[in-house]
Amino acid sequence: MNGTFRVGNLFGIPFYVNVSWFLVLGLVTWQYGGALANLFPALGPVVPWMLGLFTALLLFASVLAHELGHSWVAIKQGIGVKSISLFLFGGLANLERESKTPAEAFWVAIAGPLVSLLLSGLLAAIGIGAGLSGPPAAIVGLLASINLVLALFNLIPGLPLDGGNILKAIVWKITGNPYKGVIFASRVGQIIGWIAIATGLFGGQIWNLVIGWFLLQNAGQSAQYATVQNQLAGLTAADAVTAQSPIVPENLSLREFANNYVIGNAQNWRRFLVTDDAGQLVGAIDLDDLKTIPTGTWPQVLVKELVKPIEFSTTVKPELSLLEVVTLLEQLKVQELPVIRENGVLVGLVEKAEIARLLQKRAEADPA
Repeated sequence: MNGTFRVGNLFGIPFYVNVSWFLVLGLVTWQYGGALANLFPALGPVVPWMLGLFTALLLFASVLAHELGHSWVAIKQGIGVKSISLFLFGGLANLERESKTPAEAFWVAIAGPLVSLLLSGLLAAIGIGAGLSGPPAAIVGLLASINLVLALFNLIPGLPLDGGNILKAIVWKITGNPYKGVIFASRVGQIIGWIAIATGLFGGQIWNLVIGWFLLQNAGQSAQYATVQNQLAGLTAADAVTAQSPIVPENLSLREFANNYVIGNAQNWRRFLVTDDAGQLVGAIDLDDLKTIPTGTWPQVLVKELVKPIEFSTTVKPELSLLEVVTLLEQLKVQELPVIRENGVLVGLVEKAEIARLLQKRAEADPA
């Protein structure tokens, strides 16, 4: 993520901070330090600002605890946590995958708000039971209130907030389709975002505008991603294999290769995968390599004499879900992957471009 840097590990989870976090840190320190200076003038000119900074750090510790709540439940479900990040609007626990059932998704989503509610109650009890007064009482009271607000705000039923994920889990349970849950919760998040923007414009609340924009952006992205996931559901790598993938047998002469595969090559392939008699991948041949052989000898020279070794970091089986294929393409930052059967026979290539065309056809066939 741009503007984000790692500051360490928490329980084995990489912990990152975005530069926008420092903006909020400074604002909270300035605002609350000024408030303490006005309420308690006896503190002098420096102590209120130190207490303001201390309070700001405790505020973000509360946000961190909130995200650790999500992470702890996810880990209990066998889901790895890639990282936890703090940024302008709070925090984010980046999970390796989604929960497998709506019930599991519900508990991951609600864990954060429950932690915040627990902290709010605990801090309120300390403030009352310990008989605190002066700045300590003010700080504890503020943190109790902030944790309560953090829990309630995140329970708003629209993505990307926790309440949106709870709503997603409920719709998933009702419909049996996790993607419908995401799309529905995203739409609700967009509606709430527009309401926040409207109240910000007419009420002069700048933070409402910022929060509304944040909800609109993220909810819209979630809806688009879920729509793509829904279209990919039920499809496998075999469904997206490029028609007439560039595959040639090794015992073909260069003349046959040129006549049958190169001339009239509508897709302008520059490299062809080469298979043996059993259909297994042995390497590749580049069109530029043909230039090294005199055309008069092409009928006598076989493709296998120009084959170069080729290695793919990953291959996929025909039955692998297309959603997993897309994930692999993104992770490996490649445009194509070979599809190979269990017996090693090459089926063809699955490409990003072909997946995009397949999705477009499905969208046109089912506009809803």
